Amino acid sequence: MMRARVPLLLLGILFLASLSASFATSLREEEESQDNPFYFNSDNSWNTLFKNQYGHIRVLQRFDQQSKRLQNLEDYRLVEFRSKPETLLLPQQADAELLLVVRSGSAILVLVKPDDRREYFFLTSDNPIFSDHQKIPAGTIFYLVNPDPKEDLRIIQLAMPVNNPQIHDFFLSSTEAQQSYLQEFSKHILEASFNSKFEEINRVLFEEEGQQEEGQQEGVIVNIDSEQIEELSKHAKSSSRKSHSKQDNTIGNEFGNLTERTDNSLNVLISSIEMKEGALFVPHYYSKAIVILVVNEGEAHVELVGPKGNKETLEFESYRAELSKDDVFVIPAAYPVAIKATSNVNFTGFGINANNNNRNLLAGKTDNVISSIGRALDGKDVLGLTFSGSGEEVMKLINKQSGSYFVDGHHHQQEQQKGSHQQEQQKGRKGAFVY
Repeated sequence: MMRARVPLLLLGILFLASLSASFATSLREEEESQDNPFYFNSDNSWNTLFKNQYGHIRVLQRFDQQSKRLQNLEDYRLVEFRSKPETLLLPQQADAELLLVVRSGSAILVLVKPDDRREYFFLTSDNPIFSDHQKIPAGTIFYLVNPDPKEDLRIIQLAMPVNNPQIHDFFLSSTEAQQSYLQEFSKHILEASFNSKFEEINRVLFEEEGQQEEGQQEGVIVNIDSEQIEELSKHAKSSSRKSHSKQDNTIGNEFGNLTERTDNSLNVLISSIEMKEGALFVPHYYSKAIVILVVNEGEAHVELVGPKGNKETLEFESYRAELSKDDVFVIPAAYPVAIKATSNVNFTGFGINANNNNRNLLAGKTDNVISSIGRALDGKDVLGLTFSGSGEEVMKLINKQSGSYFVDGHHHQQEQQKGSHQQEQQKGRKGAFVY
């Protein structure tokens, strides 16, 4: 009798275990659906890698660890660098392709290549159309100077790791913050490589703790004197790259401006968005690109429409967030989004999968895909079958908005508030097929 009970007991335990696992999975999916998986708050999403009195380096948490929906961004990371006036980020190389965008201030970037070759770039955010950017190939040694005597330097980097989703910075210097990676080589390897005794190598390159020369600074961001800056500036300004204005695609009006530039080699779209308080970037979506928005300055309200939960479904919901400085928001491809500026605001954007990408607007006079349907030969009939009104009524409604891209977000504010209750009742309505 006991033998018969043991299998039953085991079956019962296995059933309860599977039920518990299923409940835990369901709970995780429910928690994620209640939160906003596309929003990264600046207060708790950035991890500091280094910080001293001259500046800091920090990295945004991995996109794929925030949500399963962002798994296609597992090979991309965001890094922020900030430094005080007249400072130097010591030479390093990274196991990632880097795309630097200057958010404020100016920088001298030096890329070091074999055979005594160096490239100097003077980068600035003063360009009224678009901040400067520069690509750094993986494994290239570089160093960075803030030459300005008064203004801080702020840079945002899109990093594309070549080894794994983690980023590793290899610094040549040996400080309290980190040791030189050269120190990890054995004594006999170093002596043979430099044709010198280890004691001399250690004194010149590494300097044992407690024996640093007086005045030597600690950390990977250090102060630099004005004479050194002046010499670097001569090289950088004389070698500064030509303007990219001919490659820019700029759209704007009195409410806002959008400037975009595509780096075809990286398959990345770089965008700059500036909006005045009260302006609305009308509902739109990108056909192929996954856009990572970083708030440079100001505040904005964003609404993104996407599938409800993590499952394949015909139901949709709105993911909303109040954005402020250093917040990050991800806009997946084909997900409609609208942005309203609650103060003067500007963004830096990186679009992944940018080649052959299209921006499609759902309202406004220009690039409106809904009105494009209506202008087709049988388009009004199709619109009449798509929406509750007739095709003529739909086109009349679309044509009421004479603005394009950026419009007055306060227009018909009271009518929008009256209709908000009806919109909530329609929330979750079936609206698209998922394959």
